[in-house]
Amino acid sequence: MEENNLQPKNLPDIDPLTNDKFVPHHEFDGIRELANNPPWWLTFIFIFSLLFAYVYIAKYHFFGDGDLQKTEYENEMAQYMPDEEDDSAEGGIAIADVNIDFSQPLSDEEGLGKGAKVYATNCAVCHLAEGQGLVGPNLTDEYWLHGGRLEDIVKVINEGVIEKGMISWTNQLSKVQIHQVSSYILTLQGTNPPNPKAPEGEKYVPES
Repeated sequence: MEENNLQPKNLPDIDPLTNDKFVPHHEFDGIRELANNPPWWLTFIFIFSLLFAYVYIAKYHFFGDGDLQKTEYENEMAQYMPDEEDDSAEGGIAIADVNIDFSQPLSDEEGLGKGAKVYATNCAVCHLAEGQGLVGPNLTDEYWLHGGRLEDIVKVINEGVIEKGMISWTNQLSKVQIHQVSSYILTLQGTNPPNPKAPEGEKYVPES
């Protein structure tokens, strides 16, 4: 029996338009691949990309000479939180805040003022400046989706609610900042801002 030849018969070995050779036995649906080399500039870009990747890995990952994207992001976020620059590495708690009772909401003007600043920078885009709600729920009424206690609010900020579009802030805000903004949010109760979003969730009645 005669062997089947994969190369179609009566086809030229050289492309009459470019004078380049065809790759033998490489034809599909009438399409043939030329056996020509890529242009010099494309080869140069490919080699340069490889060299750049090696230098990048060595610079940022082996020698630590420069900030990675995560560090750059954290540094940019820190510029908007100058009040927290004196925080120690231990849990992000400033020396002046070591005696904070995290189980109770803040009532002092300074702490609530810092909470208002955190809120304006990070929360107002979804809850609006006065807490009346936009993408996020209204924070000024008595109704809550995940509980209205201080610890409930802290938990939501720490863990997020991904299905509702609420991200976790635990890696972007310190423990003190989360306590400050949670305390500030509680002060928004009953403020009656204009055009509030309709109530969502269940009515929360504080324990007496």
